[in-house]
Amino acid sequence: MKIDFKKIKNILVIRLSSLGDILLTTPLLRAIKTQYPNVKIDFLAKQEYSDLMINNPNIENLFLLNKDGIINPAKKNSSTTLGQYDLIIDLQNNIRSRRISSKLRTQIVRFKKYSIRKLLLVRTKINLMKDFPSIPERYAETIDIKLDDKGVEIISYKETSKEIKNLKKIIGICPGSKHFTKRYPIEYQINLCKLLVENNFNVVLFGGKLDKEICQEISERVQHIINLQNDDDILQTVADMKMCDVIVCNDSGLMHVASSFNKKLIAIFGSTVKEFGFTPYNCPNAIIVENENLNCRPCSHIGRDSCPKFHFRCMKDLKPEIIFNLIRQTNG
Repeated sequence: MKIDFKKIKNILVIRLSSLGDILLTTPLLRAIKTQYPNVKIDFLAKQEYSDLMINNPNIENLFLLNKDGIINPAKKNSSTTLGQYDLIIDLQNNIRSRRISSKLRTQIVRFKKYSIRKLLLVRTKINLMKDFPSIPERYAETIDIKLDDKGVEIISYKETSKEIKNLKKIIGICPGSKHFTKRYPIEYQINLCKLLVENNFNVVLFGGKLDKEICQEISERVQHIINLQNDDDILQTVADMKMCDVIVCNDSGLMHVASSFNKKLIAIFGSTVKEFGFTPYNCPNAIIVENENLNCRPCSHIGRDSCPKFHFRCMKDLKPEIIFNLIRQTNG
């Protein structure tokens, strides 16, 4: 929808979750603020994702939705409640975001999800999403605005962890993902880490609360690696990831974090595919590794708890040596 920004003073952008989806809104926020600097942008997200946007220079007020459904400001000196808006951009477009936005009684535009096309691709493999724009570009289509050529952004002012401050040849490994079918097998992760250590790379593990067990198992089974998994301190993870020469991750939120500072990035895609639009955005140093010879991909657009075909070849065919050789080439 074409918006007349000459009549717009205040905007509320709603994207409640999750990590990657919220980060992918940042090119849109930057484009609005660059092209219309007098427009004030407020942002609403779930409370657990506050750090993603707390330092974003394009946001006037950050509001957070807690588990009880109460909306509070992220900063004490911010506005205490959602204000009067000339426009609401609902990029979540679900029951909860519709309920919130409808109460504010103003012009609303909503993100088009193309749910039927995703369902067709997953269930029948009829691909009506070939050459579809990326998610940031689709966010921008919601208000018909042109994006710049930069990527996503997340700003951290934290110091690098002392464990890696003076290291060289650092390879960051993000082994976790919420869903099993998006997670590179742990035995492969372990073998990859061993190959890296044997070849004099410094290996650092990254992850949040949900990744505690997998990071702990890898660090216990591979000597001389550093485990920087934490309790969802994403700003510390950002500060530490910046030290890496190459970052290896699954199709996960941390993939988008890594893409934000345009590191050499190897993203391993299992049950999901690029057509869904969640690839590293405007990150020329990113390489996507996937098995393109399977007619069962994608089996889900968000991931599954198990392989429906019981072979899990989308991941198991991607041997650790393949990833290791890519690391050596990109770090050459």
